[in-house]
Amino acid sequence: MNMKQGNYMNFTDMTPEEMAFLQQATANLTESQTDYFYMVYSSKRKSAQEILIFTLLGFIVVAGVQRFALGQIGMGLLYLFTGGFCLIGTIVDLVNNKSLVLKYNKEMAYDSHRMALMTP
Repeated sequence: MNMKQGNYMNFTDMTPEEMAFLQQATANLTESQTDYFYMVYSSKRKSAQEILIFTLLGFIVVAGVQRFALGQIGMGLLYLFTGGFCLIGTIVDLVNNKSLVLKYNKEMAYDSHRMALMTP
């Protein structure tokens, strides 16, 4: 197993889509850039279980926590003030949990890739 495979295997609950995306993102990076990429990406990456727990908290405590955790402040405020669109939006987020996390993680991978390209 090469070094690039070992880095992304440490992430919990990684989907095949995310794994393929990370392999593609790190294909043209040097070894030091790849290490930097994974260091930055691992600090920004969200777990699907983490967002699922935040979404479930929307039913009990306060709606919109999952949107705040994903960096969607406007949607988080909208969920907060409307009770998760009367819980309908919270239910939709519960169903679409993995796609929300994948979209967020892809955005963080793009950011991490840009940062890694700036390192020597």
